[in-house]
Amino acid sequence: MSTVAHRKPRAFPWHIVVFLAPALIVYTLFMIYPLADSIRLSLYAPNENNQEVFVGLDNYHQLLTSDLWRPRMEGALKHNVQFFLIHMLVQNPLALLLASLLSSPMVRGRTFYRTAIFTPTMLSVVLVGFAWKMILSPIWGISADVVEQLNHWIIDPLNALDIFGIYHIGYIQNKPWLGLEDTALTTLSLISVWQWVGIPMMLFLAALIGIPDELIEAARVDGATAWSVWRRIKLPLIMPTVGIVGILTFVGNFNAFDLVYATQGAIASPNFSTDLLGTLFFRTFFGIQLQAGNPTMGATIGGVMFMIILAGVLVYMFGWQRRVTQVEL
Repeated sequence: MSTVAHRKPRAFPWHIVVFLAPALIVYTLFMIYPLADSIRLSLYAPNENNQEVFVGLDNYHQLLTSDLWRPRMEGALKHNVQFFLIHMLVQNPLALLLASLLSSPMVRGRTFYRTAIFTPTMLSVVLVGFAWKMILSPIWGISADVVEQLNHWIIDPLNALDIFGIYHIGYIQNKPWLGLEDTALTTLSLISVWQWVGIPMMLFLAALIGIPDELIEAARVDGATAWSVWRRIKLPLIMPTVGIVGILTFVGNFNAFDLVYATQGAIASPNFSTDLLGTLFFRTFFGIQLQAGNPTMGATIGGVMFMIILAGVLVYMFGWQRRVTQVEL
């Protein structure tokens, strides 16, 4: 007689559940549930008896079309796009430049510069906002002295080179940079760049340091210049990191709130010129001064923010990540 050996069924890996359960429970309670409940709340509105009734997408229709909500929504969205573009066009290229310089062994004091540039990211946003308000104050700030030195050391020499009077560069005028509608948002964006440039710099730096020296040495043996090495070898190899930095910048900027609130308040002064989707959401949901809170419309603004961020993440996943090849070195 022949016997057939039966394999015992593999036991369910309960140890995986034990390890994952705490993180999943915390994430569900503090992230997934609030998000789902906020989206649910955006589909309701109070009736004449102040009771929440289901209205479907009517809140979204009002937000985008009514004379009461549309101007503020359009203004906040436009400011958020400007806020994001300044970070993409100033912060990330500057971070890549700093990372490229600080990854070079020829730069002395690299550790000090890395630490100095990264340190502002660990500071409280409230502290950063208060410090820059003091610095930029036209009354007791040092911005007037800085502008005077810029005029003396940069503008005057440039004008001195104009022997034939072809051009003339006007002096930079000191202003209440955070108090004017034309300059407040750009100033806040540059303050944010100053604070957070260290994070993309470190991401780029880690990617550049991870490139094997053999590739660089082989290119130099073949006669490649430093610029050719950076453009043809280093940049293509760190393109996945460029995409990650870009999507992190997008998500972070369209969630931005704290710096504007710390410096300009929930009303995003002056005259809503620094209003972002985050401050509009806060002001609408919780109310401010004479404006009563409207949780359902606030949740609707939160729903729009979620859809914008989701759309950006999907574009990154299907439009960028699939096209960029990850090279294992």
